[in-house]
Amino acid sequence: MTKYYMRWQMDPMFIPADPEERVKLWLKMLEMVQAGLKSGSFTDWGICCDSSAGYAFADTDEKTLHASILPWLPYISYDIKPVLPVDQVIANIKQAAAAAAKR
Repeated sequence: MTKYYMRWQMDPMFIPADPEERVKLWLKMLEMVQAGLKSGSFTDWGICCDSSAGYAFADTDEKTLHASILPWLPYISYDIKPVLPVDQVIANIKQAAAAAAKR
């Protein structure tokens, strides 16, 4: 499985101006976050102190990841990138260095 880093951002156009409605939306979305963490859809999740954006991590495939972000649209927009763990990066660098030394 691939690990994905997701930067997400709230779309202020979809945030209710009414405080009571805003609280309802926030609590519903946070319950969805908790459910995603519990089910393993997300392995980590956080929000910036200004509540405008945050991050999440997921260990999954593209199809499952796509399905897991659909319920958040249009409230949230994403920038999603696959990431490598440090051990894989070290191995890649050593392999590239060895190949360059043979030239």
